[in-house]
Amino acid sequence: MAKRDYYEVLGISKSATEQEIKKAYRSLAKKYHPDVNKEPDAAEKFKEVQEAYDVLSDAQKKATYDQFGHAGMDGAAGFGGADFSGFGGFEDIFGSFFGGMGGMGGSGYRRQNTGPQKGQDRFMQMRIDFMDAIFGKTEEITIDVEETCSECLGSGAKTKSDVQVCPTCNGTGHVLSQQRTAFGVFQTQSVCPNCRGTGKIIKTPCPKCKGKGFEKKRIKVEVKIPAGIQTGQQLRISGKGERGVNGGPNGDLYIEILVNRHEYFIRDGKDISIYVPLSALDATLGCTIDVPTVYGDVELRIPAGTQHAQKFRLRGKGVKNARTGQDGDQYVIVELQIPKSLSKEETELYEKLRKIEKKQKKSVFERFKEAFK
Repeated sequence: MAKRDYYEVLGISKSATEQEIKKAYRSLAKKYHPDVNKEPDAAEKFKEVQEAYDVLSDAQKKATYDQFGHAGMDGAAGFGGADFSGFGGFEDIFGSFFGGMGGMGGSGYRRQNTGPQKGQDRFMQMRIDFMDAIFGKTEEITIDVEETCSECLGSGAKTKSDVQVCPTCNGTGHVLSQQRTAFGVFQTQSVCPNCRGTGKIIKTPCPKCKGKGFEKKRIKVEVKIPAGIQTGQQLRISGKGERGVNGGPNGDLYIEILVNRHEYFIRDGKDISIYVPLSALDATLGCTIDVPTVYGDVELRIPAGTQHAQKFRLRGKGVKNARTGQDGDQYVIVELQIPKSLSKEETELYEKLRKIEKKQKKSVFERFKEAFK
């Protein structure tokens, strides 16, 4: 099933402000959060809302999405949906509305998240050629990752029977302590020092990962670079970031693209420009030339009397945008080339032209000087 447009998911327009995006997200997150909404499809709708907000609340991701859509979010395996690993529950989203105190009779409770948590994201840069940015390509990179141990499947134990419930926290992963203040008695939750928040004790560690539950690997990953990408835009590769905590998923890898300059083509958004040298004779009399474009040569008629720096447009010969269907143009800018040396025959012809010009009309410079009189 195709993903819905992120703006449609949040019910906002593409011109929505940062505050409008946040307001729409909070309203929908509150409506569909599984701690509140028990409808069968609430969890999926919450994930959809969270995913849309993750992109539209980030200026760089939003710019990439606006140009490439979901394809721009798909660095390799697709833009993964949000999960609940980063949320301890309903109070984590709306804690700013109700404060950190709760309970009755002046007592409060502070909760720390000791459950599965997503790992930190990683960032890197990738330099690509100008033409690869225009047409797109698939690039293979080598990265170091920490993946679930293939022997114990992440448990860290030699066998299933070697995993026991922590006697200190009774499997909760945290312990409670009381603190008396002028405002009442507060209960503070902290990570269990015995099991370090996992809620489990390993009797016999896995011999392959030494009880860590993960192993370091160097792997190759294919990065799909979409056509039309620009310097500064990022691609996201799901699950190739830092290792998760307490069995949580890995973070993501973000790749910032740096596009090399071309020797002749100059890009400005979806448009491309090129400077073309032209002799004074061709500019004066007019001619037809074959102009290079990123798609091959295109015939262009230069009208008589063309001036230096005059610009011509080749429609649709700029950057293609598969998502919007709005293709850019290529602009051809004329650079007149004045010869620095002439043959004897050329000199005689130019002198003849000058005599003819003087007989018929004043020279360009003479007309210029008259403007000061």
